[in-house]
Amino acid sequence: MPTHIGLLRAVNLPSHNKIAMPELCRVLAKVGMQDARSLLQSGNVVFRSGITSTAKLEQMLAEGTKKHLGVDTDFFVRTASELNAAIAANPFPSEAKSDPGHLVLLFLKDTPAASAVTTLQGAIAGRETLKVKGPHAYIVYRDGIGNSKLSNVLIEKKLGTRGTGRNWNTVLKLAALAEAL
Repeated sequence: MPTHIGLLRAVNLPSHNKIAMPELCRVLAKVGMQDARSLLQSGNVVFRSGITSTAKLEQMLAEGTKKHLGVDTDFFVRTASELNAAIAANPFPSEAKSDPGHLVLLFLKDTPAASAVTTLQGAIAGRETLKVKGPHAYIVYRDGIGNSKLSNVLIEKKLGTRGTGRNWNTVLKLAALAEAL
């Protein structure tokens, strides 16, 4: 049975969408996922499922989370092999080694048009560097995410699709957890 990685968008923020990770794992079991494990408190789960449609998994997980936990949020699902391919495609290998906390992999719902990527790159006001490969954006926040004007809201507006990001350390931990499952 394939291993999947599920990433929730905008959970466990100071003001809203609080979810305890053990509760989330129980919800995954209720909707038919197996061997669910969580990583950190920011909405990262690894699980097994015989369902191969990413869209179907995302829908089932979002509906289950809303029904059982009262939280309405997006899920972004990748297979373990898709996550490993995204890691291998990283256009910033030196930053991944030297400063992985400032390298973010943004998981996107859809692959944006090349023109949208160009528009977003033109809107970058700071020292951030961004490259998009398929449904993933790789961003180096040289001065830190908290100080950047390159927000998720701006990125989604310019790319025309929703996304959720994880720093490189978390991405590698998710890949390791998926491998161990």
